[in-house]
Amino acid sequence: MLWHELTIHTTEEAVEMISNFLHEAGAGGVSIEESGTLNKKRDTTYGELYDLPLNDIPEGHAEIKGYFSEESSVEDILEEVKHRIEELRDFQIDPGEVRYEFRTVNEDEWATAWKQYFKPLRVSESLTIKPTWEEYTPESESEKIIEIDPGMAFGTGTHPTTSLCLRTLEKVVKGGEEIIDVGTGSGILAIGAVLLGAKHVLALDLDPVAVSIAKENVALNQMDSRITVKESDLLSLLDGSGNVDLGIKLPVKIVVANILAEVILLFVDDVYQALEPGGVYIASGIYKNKEEIVQQALEDSGFDIEDINRDEDWVAFVARKRS
Repeated sequence: MLWHELTIHTTEEAVEMISNFLHEAGAGGVSIEESGTLNKKRDTTYGELYDLPLNDIPEGHAEIKGYFSEESSVEDILEEVKHRIEELRDFQIDPGEVRYEFRTVNEDEWATAWKQYFKPLRVSESLTIKPTWEEYTPESESEKIIEIDPGMAFGTGTHPTTSLCLRTLEKVVKGGEEIIDVGTGSGILAIGAVLLGAKHVLALDLDPVAVSIAKENVALNQMDSRITVKESDLLSLLDGSGNVDLGIKLPVKIVVANILAEVILLFVDDVYQALEPGGVYIASGIYKNKEEIVQQALEDSGFDIEDINRDEDWVAFVARKRS
């Protein structure tokens, strides 16, 4: 089968939004390659091995590829995506000098080829992400394995924001907490939280495909009794949760959200209401140029900033609700 491959040259800052635009335009899969050269160093803190050579994408830039069925109209896709990307500037998200390229590829070139580069990845002192098709033996009894099959559209855990979130959770989770994971994607953070000792996680995502994949990964890790996956626009499900089995009791001890800064700003007050006094909010997925505005919003809503963790150009806040 043949597919149209649309390559968009943009900035790392705009990657998450543009990837979402491609999914909504009907992409059967999306791949992202960020800068691997210039001043960017590869983190080998936990012994990571890299199979891909460094690329020549300029620092701060990225290439996003979306794959569309042969029957799709290239012109219609391009018109829809271009318009939405340009609108990002109105929300202070800079996509840079965007370039677009189309070519036709065979399905075998992309549908499974990426799997050869997704290897077991140690992301923290105790957590390792392992694809289902790879064999791996833990180095010690304390090493915990997140087994994952992300499908063609969702995260493998290799993006800095995901590993940053998992390392932050490792510091915050003490054991026995009920947690809400907003924007769960493939379910990596929810699974990691349980491995770290959380009692139960409510994992939420707006995308029904993400919800389906997260449920599959939860089952794969045999955590159906510890993780409840629901479709929800941010925390809107909680507003009418009276007859919904959430698996948790509100308010909760921890909320984690690995999403864009612009989205985090939309529901800071909702997170505050969902947390018990003294509860912790881990807000990640924040590009460095949005750090100050997110910090101000958290403090204005009644949070005290306990810690700020960084990985490459990304930031994660550990914010505690004032008692």
